[in-house]
Parts: sequence; C-alpha cells; structure tokens
Amino acid sequence: MKMNNPKFKYPDTKAYDFVVDRLAKRGVTQSDLAKIVYETQRQYEPDVTLKECEDAVVDVMHKRELMNNAMVMLELDRLTEEGQVDEPLASIIKNDAGVFGVDETIALQIATIYGTIGTTNFGYFDRVKSGIMKKFDTSDLHVNTFIDDLLSAIVAAVCGKIAHKYA
Repeated sequence: MKMNNPKFKYPDTKAYDFVVDRLAKRGVTQSDLAKIVYETQRQYEPDVTLKECEDAVVDVMHKRELMNNAMVMLELDRLTEEGQVDEPLASIIKNDAGVFGVDETIALQIATIYGTIGTTNFGYFDRVKSGIMKKFDTSDLHVNTFIDDLLSAIVAAVCGKIAHKYA
C-alpha cells in the first residue's frame, strides 16, 4: 500500500454524505444540532438566528477534521454493535467504560477546530448531555459510546464558530 499517494483525491462529498447519512440512520439531523446551537448561543448573542446556526452546522460539518473523526467514531459504534470488534475492546466500547476516554479524545479533536471556546463548550455539552446527546447517552438500543460525544463535539464546534463571528 502506498502512503501519501499524490494521485489520491480526498472524497470530500462522499465523506460528508457518509456522516450525514449515518447520523440520519440514527435519527439525527443537522436541524436537530442547529436547534441546540441556537438555544445555547442566543443566551449570549440575542441577534443570532436559527438559519445562521443551520448554515454554521453545514459549514462546520464540511471540515475534513470533523469528517475524518466522525467517520471513525460512527464506524466504531457500528462495528462494535455488529460484533466485528474483538475483545476486550468490544466490551469496553459496549459498556462505555468510564476509564476508556478514547471517545472523548477523538471528539475533542473536533471541538478544538474553533479553539479554546470549542474545547470548553465540549466539556459543557459532554457533562450536561442535553437534548439529543442525552438520548444517545442513556439509550441501550444501540452501541452509542462514540455518537453522543460526536454530537457534543459538533455542537461545541458550531457554538465556537458562532462565538468567533460575534466576538
């Protein structure tokens, strides 16, 4: 296998579609995320609009750093759920072991796209787990170890983008 193949063109559209489609299969829309951003940011920026938040979600979700990490996170949940991850890692992921931390580490890379504010936002959303993030954090229907942190990271990054705009 050739590393750093100069002939390889990064599949931006396919990666974006993969993330959006996989989230939709789990019941998450970009509109869901934008509503959380809007409710959070209007406390600090009363002039922010839902449309502005929706546009920011789409923009942030096109970032390669986000797409790369999101694809890995979504696949790890899926592969674990389908029994395609070996032990002991499968049990660690299935049980969202408190000392695992890999889910938060990968998510944090997304949140930091918008600097320190993205990082602190992620800490808040990861702790509070409101709205759709809480649904995934408390549901036993699927393996959700990575998706709740992914959603928190996306919302945190978008909130960071909005905050930078109004700063």
